[in-house]
Amino acid sequence: MLPWQADLAGRLDEHVFDSELLRGNPLKDPHQRPLWVYVPPGYDDEPERRYPTVYVIQGYTGHVAMWRNRTPFRLPFPEAADHVFAMEQAPPVIVVYVDAWTGYGGSQFVDSPGTGRYHSYLCDEIVPWVDAHYRTLAGRDHRAITGKSSGGFGAMITPMLRPDLFGAFATHAGDTLYEFCYLPEFADAVRHLRAYDGDIGRWFDAFLGRTAFTDPADGTLLGVLGCSSAFSAAEDGTPELPFDPRTGVLRPQVWQRWLDWDPVRMVPKYAEAMRSMCAVWIDAGTRDEFKLDIGAQAFREALLAHGVSEEIICFELFDAGHGGIDYRYTLSLAWLAERLQPGTTPPTS
Repeated sequence: MLPWQADLAGRLDEHVFDSELLRGNPLKDPHQRPLWVYVPPGYDDEPERRYPTVYVIQGYTGHVAMWRNRTPFRLPFPEAADHVFAMEQAPPVIVVYVDAWTGYGGSQFVDSPGTGRYHSYLCDEIVPWVDAHYRTLAGRDHRAITGKSSGGFGAMITPMLRPDLFGAFATHAGDTLYEFCYLPEFADAVRHLRAYDGDIGRWFDAFLGRTAFTDPADGTLLGVLGCSSAFSAAEDGTPELPFDPRTGVLRPQVWQRWLDWDPVRMVPKYAEAMRSMCAVWIDAGTRDEFKLDIGAQAFREALLAHGVSEEIICFELFDAGHGGIDYRYTLSLAWLAERLQPGTTPPTS
C-alpha cells in the first residue's frame, strides 16, 4: 500500500459553505465552513440516476481536513470509501463530510448558547443544500449519518431529534452512558485545575498561549470545557461545569443537563423515532479507555427494550481501544449503503 495520495475512481468536491446559522456564533468561529461531497464512480455517466447519502461527522477536535491524515498501511477514509465503491463491494452512495469544529475543539453537534447552532446548521442548512445541488434520493429512508466518539454521539442523537431527515445511522464508540465515559474525567479535571486555582478559564488562556497538548491537563480540560459549553452553558454562553472545580462535588442541576444528552437516557423519550429507523450500526472496542463498549451495549439494550427490531441492528464489540478503529468506518458505510437503496423496505413502527 503506497503512502501517497491516490486518484479516486469517484470524485471529491470541496466546497466552502456560507452558514447563516453560524454567523455571529458565541465563540466567533468562522461561519464559512469546508464541506466535502464525494460522488461515486459512474455519477457523471448516468445523469438521471439518484443516490442515497451518508453524512460523516467527526470526533472531538476533529475537522474536515483531518480526513486526509495518513497512517502507515491504511488508506484515509475518503480513499478507503472510494475503494469500496470502485470494487463494487457496496452499492453507490453520496458521502458528505461535514465540519462542526469550534474554538473549544468541537460542538457535539447540538444547538447551544455556548458554541452555536450546529445541530440546525447540519439539519436545516447542509442537508437541504446537498439535496439541491446533487442528485440525491431525498427521502429519510435513503439518508444516514455516521461518526466516531463525539461523532458517534452526534450520529445517535441527530436521528432522534430529526427522524424526518435521517432513517439510519452508525455509531462507532459513541459517547454514551455518561457515568462511565464522562464522570471519571471530572476527578482528573479537579486535580489539573489546582494549578489554576480552580479556574478553567485561566487554564484555557494558558492553553491558547502555548503549544497545544504540551501539558498533561490539556486533553481532559479541553473536553470538559467543550462539553460544558455544549451541554450546560448559561443563557449568556458561559460554560457551567457540572462539578465544583475545587472540591469535585457534583452540581446536580448542571450534571442533569449533561445526563439529558446521554443517548442511553434519551432512548425512552425518542423511542418512536428510533423504532422508525431502517438500519442501526453500533460498535466499540472492548478496551475502550472511556468504557464506550459498555455504553454501546447499554444503548443497544435500551433500543431493544423500547421496541426497536433486533433485525435492523448490527452490533459488535471487538478487541481494540478507543483509537485505531478507523478501519471500521468502511464496514458500516458498506452495510448502510446496502440498506439505503431504493426498494429496501423500511420497518414498521
